[in-house]
Amino acid sequence: MSRQRSMETISRSEYVTIGELVRLTDVRYSTLKFYTEEGMLPFDQAEENLTRRYKRVESMERIARIKQLRAQKKTIAEIKTLLKQEGNG
Repeated sequence: MSRQRSMETISRSEYVTIGELVRLTDVRYSTLKFYTEEGMLPFDQAEENLTRRYKRVESMERIARIKQLRAQKKTIAEIKTLLKQEGNG
């Protein structure tokens, strides 16, 4: 396993891993994986190593929006619909 990147390096990176998103957003790995599998958290996948890479800024904004909608008691289906309407899904 490779050495973890520093938060300073992560905070300057255009792309981050799901584990780094956990560190940046304080959202559980399983939650971010669920959002990814439900199509709520887009990613790029490099063919050579199959690692999912998330755009740091866009992903953090998306996660904040999902958290906001969850706080408003929206269901996952409602959140997906709203994200699509907002042009982010």
